[in-house]
Amino acid sequence: MDFNGLGAVVGARGSVVEAPRDRKKTRARSRGTPGAGDRLTTLRRIRYLALVPNSNSTSDGRREARLVLASGSPRRAQILGGAGVDFQVDVSGIDEAPRAGESPADLVVRLAREKCLDVAGRRDDAPPRPVLGADTIVVAEEEVLGKPRDEAHAVELVSRLVGTTHRVMTGVAVAWTDGRGPWTTFVTSHVEMRPASRAEIEEYVAVGESMDKAGGYALQGEGARFVVDVRGSRTNVIGLPLEETLLLLSEAGADAALPKQTKG
Repeated sequence: MDFNGLGAVVGARGSVVEAPRDRKKTRARSRGTPGAGDRLTTLRRIRYLALVPNSNSTSDGRREARLVLASGSPRRAQILGGAGVDFQVDVSGIDEAPRAGESPADLVVRLAREKCLDVAGRRDDAPPRPVLGADTIVVAEEEVLGKPRDEAHAVELVSRLVGTTHRVMTGVAVAWTDGRGPWTTFVTSHVEMRPASRAEIEEYVAVGESMDKAGGYALQGEGARFVVDVRGSRTNVIGLPLEETLLLLSEAGADAALPKQTKG
């Protein structure tokens, strides 16, 4: 599935950013435990829904945003919008600094969980709404590479990745505004890059797409010039593993956020 042109649908799929609210709530946590047969049935439905448009709308044509996306990432909005998911953006403000001794997998799951709980805990929606949080990192030889500080740092980051295979990891979490959850998962993709000269890397960084990307490159953009192969979810490398995210939403009972064609 090609997500390069998903930006055109975001205006129809996602709604405006909400201002943060101060209200905090005590949260009771729970987790769904579907059987293997339930997961297989859901997975087949998820694979189908990514291929059909969403028809969830009111009688006058206005879309009703049910899911809350706890992220300001335009890539995540594009991926969800392209799959036909109803959502509204409410950005989390948590501290994303890693903890001493924290593994990459533990880091992305913790940050995704904290993001969705932060947003869910300050909302008082009636009826309750599911909140989706996610965090993506690039890992090279067990070192987490963050977003570049400036263009020189972006050149340094991309230089470390070319000619090697690195991992892209995303943690995903779902919680409800009435205290249910969180449900969590994480996905790892392996990205192989060809060798490249410093001049070519500097030319790429000058394009201007590196600055808000972990590892300093964008698979969905000009950064694809360096990529030889992706093993695993391509949308994970872009910022959100679509199939696994939609499966997690279904496990969390957030089927109302999914296209009507996939429901019971």
